[in-house]
Amino acid sequence: MPEIKIENQGAYEIEHGTRLVNAIEGCGVDIGHRCGGNAKCTTCRVRFIEGEPTTMTRTEFEKVKMAGLPEGVRLACQIRVEQDLHVEVLMRTSEMGWDDPGPTPDTDVQPEAVWLSKRALADSNS
Repeated sequence: MPEIKIENQGAYEIEHGTRLVNAIEGCGVDIGHRCGGNAKCTTCRVRFIEGEPTTMTRTEFEKVKMAGLPEGVRLACQIRVEQDLHVEVLMRTSEMGWDDPGPTPDTDVQPEAVWLSKRALADSNS
């Protein structure tokens, strides 16, 4: 099973293929997901310290680009845990003053994922 290290929280074994947002929340971290994990709000932001996946959904690429997020910052709702990862959660419910993190995300990536390599996405949008 892959391991995720969550900065200032700990390391956890996660079932292969679990959505990262659900894995993080399952580890007791109050990560935001105000849109319910549909890549609309960007409140499930994580910064990769190590293990950033080389693929991403077209939806995530477009949202990250539109929001102007820096390199290495990704949307946890659009990532499946398939390898060891080390992340920092950037928007926690308790730190943002929200009453709750948002609707519970589905187990599958939503909207339906079109997976492409980060490089191919960057090249196609240059």
